[in-house]
Amino acid sequence: MGPGNDRQLVGVVLHADVGSVGGFSEVHRSASGDARGSSQNDLAAEFLGDYVYAAATRTYGAAVWNDVRNAADCPAIDEYRQALHEEAVATGTQTAEAEEPRGEEERMQHGPKTQEEEETAPPVQQVCPLNFGNSDIYGGSYPDPTP
Repeated sequence: MGPGNDRQLVGVVLHADVGSVGGFSEVHRSASGDARGSSQNDLAAEFLGDYVYAAATRTYGAAVWNDVRNAADCPAIDEYRQALHEEAVATGTQTAEAEEPRGEEERMQHGPKTQEEEETAPPVQQVCPLNFGNSDIYGGSYPDPTP
């Protein structure tokens, strides 16, 4: 937690020749951002993206990635996520599936937890910076550097 523990997320596009694949070379590096400023819908984890793709021909490559350069960290969400992590470690069970409301499976089997038992997410609009959750999709087209 805290500004000294940011989790940098950066989009990188690499190139390697086909045929005799050697080392990869970097053709693009995006601006860096703090991944803690992103979120899945259930707030349980960062959203690192499923919009990360690349395609190439013999003359160019194209890529898209999730980018959080415009996102801001929210300490209240950091604390909530840390509490979920600590609960998972203490109980040995996962506290939430990606994009699944936290504890849904347990509620289906054992009924709802009491207010004291249930971790509740902080009210994002009241406690977080306006640009918390501001993840974008960036991309570009890059010519073959060794035609």
